[in-house]
Parts: sequence; C-alpha cells; structure tokens
Amino acid sequence: MTARSGRGYTALTESVADPVLSAPAGRSWWLLFSAGLVLTCVFFGSIFWLFYEGIGIFGNNTSVVWAYPIANYVWWIGIGNAGTLISCMLLLTRQKWRSSINRFAEAMTLFAAAIAGIFPILHLGRPLYFYWLVPYPNTMDLWPQWKSPLVWDFFAIASYLIFSLLFWYVGALPDFATFRDRSRSRAGQLIYGALALGWRGSVRHWAAYETFYKTMAALGVPLVVSVHSVVGMDFAAGNMPGWQETIFPPYFVVGAMFSGFAMVVVLAAIVRRFLRTEELVTRHHFEAMAKILLAGSIVMGLSYGTEAFQSWYAGDDVDRTVVAFQYTGTYAWLMWMQIACNVAIPQLLWLPAARRSIPVLLVIAVLINVGMYLERILIIINTLSRGHLPSMWSSYAPTLWDWLLLAGSLGFFLLLFACFLRLAPAISMHEMRKLVFEGGRE
Repeated sequence: MTARSGRGYTALTESVADPVLSAPAGRSWWLLFSAGLVLTCVFFGSIFWLFYEGIGIFGNNTSVVWAYPIANYVWWIGIGNAGTLISCMLLLTRQKWRSSINRFAEAMTLFAAAIAGIFPILHLGRPLYFYWLVPYPNTMDLWPQWKSPLVWDFFAIASYLIFSLLFWYVGALPDFATFRDRSRSRAGQLIYGALALGWRGSVRHWAAYETFYKTMAALGVPLVVSVHSVVGMDFAAGNMPGWQETIFPPYFVVGAMFSGFAMVVVLAAIVRRFLRTEELVTRHHFEAMAKILLAGSIVMGLSYGTEAFQSWYAGDDVDRTVVAFQYTGTYAWLMWMQIACNVAIPQLLWLPAARRSIPVLLVIAVLINVGMYLERILIIINTLSRGHLPSMWSSYAPTLWDWLLLAGSLGFFLLLFACFLRLAPAISMHEMRKLVFEGGRE
C-alpha cells in the first residue's frame, strides 16, 4: 500500500468500501451486532422500568445522592471527548498515522457523547422536565438555574455533540462521494449521493475543504478542553471535601484523553479484525497509541499523588479524613485496583515487545477503561460517603439496575459501532490515498 500505482489506490479503496457496499456481513460481525442488540434491549428495558418505578431502583441514598448515573455520564463523556481531541490534535501536528484511526475515533465520539447525554436525564427525579435546562422563551416565568452544573453540562454536551458531528461529516464528504460512485444499487447511489452534497473533487472543492477542515480542527482543541473542564467543574464547584481542587479541570481533560485512547485501541482492533485492514491499521499505529497511553498513565499517577498531597498539605481535617478513607476505608480495594489499572499495569508499555503485541495492548487498554470507570465512581462515592458531618456518613452499594444500565449502555455503543462498520467508511480513504501518493513520490 505504499507504492504509487493504480493498483495501490484500487486495493486501498476496495479494502474500505467493499465490506460496506458488496461483501456480506461475516459471522464475527453478526455476533458483535447480536450482543449489542441484546444489551441494547436491556438498556432501554431498564430505562422503561426506571420511568415506571422511579429512581428508588438505584442504590443512591440520602448521603450518596450521586452514583452510577453521574459516574456513567462522566465516563462516557470522557471517552466521547477523546475521539475529536485525538483527531484534531493529530491533524494539527501533522501526524501521518492519524489517517488510519481518525474516522472511527470520531464516530466513537458521536456514539459516546450521545449515550453520555442520556444519563443526567435519567438521574433527574422528574426527567420529563429535562427541557427546563434549555433557555427557551420565558413564557412560564422560569429561567434555568445558571449556578447548577446540570445547565453547564447541557451546553457542554450540546455544543460538543454538534461540533463533533460536523467535524466527522465534513471529513467524510470525499469518501461518501467514493461510495456514491462505487455503489451498485440505486438506493446506495441516492443515499451516499445525498450525503456527498455534490462533491466532485475539483480543485475548488479541495481548497475549500482543506481550509474549513483545518479551521475546525483548530477550534476543536480548545472546545474539547473547555467541555471536559466543565465536567471537572461539576465537582470542583461543589462544597464537598475532596472536590474543591483546582487540579480537577486539567485532571479530567487528561483522564478523558487517557480513557479515550484506550477505547480507540479496542476499536482499532475490532476494525482490523472485521474489515481485514491489517495493511491500513498496522502494528506501528498500535505502538504509537501505546506510547500515548504510557504517557497518560504517568500523568494520571502524578495527578493521584498531587490530589492526596494537596489534601494533606492544606491541613483540613475533613479533607484528610476523606483521603484516609479513600485508601483504607470501605472502598479501598477499588482504589488500589484503580491505581493498578491506570498507573501500574500500563508501565509494561515501557517494553517494546508489549507495545508491539496487539493482544497485550488490548488487555491493557481494557483494564485502563475499567480503572477509569472506577476512578469516576470513586470520586463520587468516596466523598459523599465521608462528608462534613459524621452523622451523614454512610456506605453505598449498587443495585441490579445500576449494573444493567451500565452494561446496557456498553451494548448500545457496540450496536451503534457495528452499524457504523456496515454503513459508513470506517477509515479515511482520501487521506490514505494521500499517504500512498507521498510514499510513491519519495
């Protein structure tokens, strides 16, 4: 795929387009789709039962008023933030290996951010009034409470989701035109033709495309940083011990990139397996992502240490109680598991053999996402279990419905991603063609 030849271009296009336009879905894809469909039914069934029975089905209590719904939101929005951030940063820094991963990383953003937006609504006691967060015309003499983090989250999710959708769609325009021209069915020609918006690949089209796409990438980086900083401020603006820390906004941004890159590694392995794109998603790409995961684990370890040191150095007895409870209390085993998954185990990536082994890297990536979910849930239940008043101290235990909603959201994500693999170009063909041309020119 590095020679400048017609056969190189043709093979590249066929490897991406044929699984969508002509090749039948394989057994592995049907297994992925079926698993996602079953868990999606669990997800929406749990939501139906929640609306019918009320939020009492959750394990939340009078002290731990936030729990799995908010942890799920923060975890999913973190994964969602990473996809566009990865694509924008790699584009602006002119990293050529971006071309093999940016398209499905951006799709990951769309699916994860959409799922994340569901959970704050599920957390509301009266979810039918979620539209009160929107600044609609004041006909009811009721404006949103601008001091509420829920309002911040609404604008963060909405702005980010709209931008990510536009960024993904604009990047895919030339590939939709390729699908339009290669499709053999009338329906495919009409659908992909409509999505291509009359793209002809003229010099004028390419000039406008390059300018607009790079401008959006430059806007995307500060937007992503601000969005997940807002999520961090949900906690930092609170009055609970352990949350009032200035490190939270950058800490959450790095955590989002860390968990998002880990999810990209998992999805890259899925794309490589189902589309047979070993020549497009190579071990070099996995090794590059492994180095970023290693750097992220070091920063996360530094963040954990800084968080504990600040609580001790401030001299506040309540903060020190929360930190002591974090490492020695009821949930201490989860805390140590989090450190193992996010800091200790990724240190294996110092070894070149581990970075180049896809199975090893895949296991580490899955463990990182487990560790990052533990971080999200522990940020909530550790602090709320040990607040300012000892009379309000209590332990938290999730219910079956907490677990079903989490598992169901994972299944819904798998279902959306499986459909994406069969309906849209999972790898950027026009950017890969550019690499083929540059490789041949050299």
